Amino acid sequence: MSDQIANKIPAYLEQIKSFEKTKQAQSAVWRNVNPEYAARMRLQNRFRTGLDIARYTARLMRADMAAYDADWQNYTQSLGCWHGFNAQQMLMAVKRHKQTTKHSYVYLSGWMIAALRSAFGPLPDQSMHEKTAVPQLIEEIYTFLKQADARALNHLFAELDEARQNGNDDTAILEKIDNFQTHIVPLIADIDAGFGNEEATYLLARKMIEAGACCIQIENQLSDAKQCGHQDGKVTVPHEDFLAKINAVRYAFIELGVENGVIIARTDSLGAGLTQKIPVSRTKGDLASQYNAFLETQPIDTIDELGEGDMAFCQDGKLVRPTRLDNGLYVFKKGTGEARVVLDCITSLQQGADLLWIETEKPNLAQIASMVARIRESVPNAKLVYNNSPSFNWTLAFRKQVYQAWEEEGRDLSAYPNRANDPQALMRAELDDSPLAKEADRLIQKFQQDAAREAGVFHHLITLPTYHETALGTDMLAEGYFGELGMLAYVRDIQRQEIRRGQASVKHQDLAGSNIGDDHKTYFSGDNALKAGGTLNTMNQF
Repeated sequence: MSDQIANKIPAYLEQIKSFEKTKQAQSAVWRNVNPEYAARMRLQNRFRTGLDIARYTARLMRADMAAYDADWQNYTQSLGCWHGFNAQQMLMAVKRHKQTTKHSYVYLSGWMIAALRSAFGPLPDQSMHEKTAVPQLIEEIYTFLKQADARALNHLFAELDEARQNGNDDTAILEKIDNFQTHIVPLIADIDAGFGNEEATYLLARKMIEAGACCIQIENQLSDAKQCGHQDGKVTVPHEDFLAKINAVRYAFIELGVENGVIIARTDSLGAGLTQKIPVSRTKGDLASQYNAFLETQPIDTIDELGEGDMAFCQDGKLVRPTRLDNGLYVFKKGTGEARVVLDCITSLQQGADLLWIETEKPNLAQIASMVARIRESVPNAKLVYNNSPSFNWTLAFRKQVYQAWEEEGRDLSAYPNRANDPQALMRAELDDSPLAKEADRLIQKFQQDAAREAGVFHHLITLPTYHETALGTDMLAEGYFGELGMLAYVRDIQRQEIRRGQASVKHQDLAGSNIGDDHKTYFSGDNALKAGGTLNTMNQF
């Protein structure tokens, strides 16, 4: 679905004519308004509210989901961004290198908000950060993406003016303006476990949608005991509690006129071994009964077998006592994680969710595909959003997979260290150019394609890439700049690379809006405008 189909806007010259008519009708009130300048500003601010963005991007995402159902090669991707500038630079890079932003999204990670955007300072991923920080970051991201549109169009308007001044044909430039593809793309927003009960979830979801989110991801952990998906101690909630929150998010979408908003139901059951409460089962085999069947229990014959404060319930006609920890939490049977995941996913899709997120402990394609195959027995078009998590040691995981496969094939592995003595042995740098390492890298390179084809993964994301990228880049710059390289560390490894790669950031004044501001001053003040541009502007060196 093209931009023009999804959000039809009048052509440039048509908008000018429309403003000319309005100016004539307004008489003296619009005496100082230039219709072409007005058309330019209107095009540079195509999305006036967050709800405009949410409705537009929801249509794009739904179209992408349908395209994936028709052909797995239409899978989508995103990177997690902790600042609007991250998102802006990501989308500008995608558009520059691929000539399109199609199938590219932004991911907003609750982990990164907690770690980087909370007034409390760095926090663990336990829903302790201010909930208002979530919609604020969504709004910030879209502000930066809109500014990317404004800058790119401003450059096209400058080209148009130059062509006209030189008497050149402006047809091709007008076509670029009319067919301009916005940097606005779908954003998947992490609402954690809802930050409270279902009403709290609804209120926050509404703010997130108003800020521009077309897609909200919610997880089935206990809100007030929420843990990072890759840490221990996770506690899940019964299905009816989770479904109430999914329903709350749907009502928020409906209330705000984003009926096709997308909900991702995330299950942490694969790594969660605890639950806070035992739901009430009313009929044998209902959801509560199925949930309780996963609990670790001991059969008892009489009430005399119960200790002080113990509880028991009837399960399949027998009296059982669930295993309860000192903190009051109940324990699931070992080895039930995958079965609980499958039930979570089927139930969520059948009762309001659109997409699934299965949080896994490692990037194992066979494991993911197996669970999705079981889910698709009940919901044939089930689709997955998958976290290509930085919490995984991808290098080690795939080298181990290759080692195991080659071992089963009977290959000679004497050139590689014995993993039994050192679990990290395959990470050694001296192995980086070995055949095993190269095969592992090949599998990593095509992991997303393989998962899209074999495991129903519609969307691939990396939750925390800009966190790690910022840390790595700053470390490398600091090492050189404060070391022997001095200024060369910046010039060689940053500025020169920006120039070679054609990045807009090398002209940071222009990227920050200096030229847009100068043009606006001209619109508003004419020849009296005091502008920052000119021959003395150091930006002209680039």
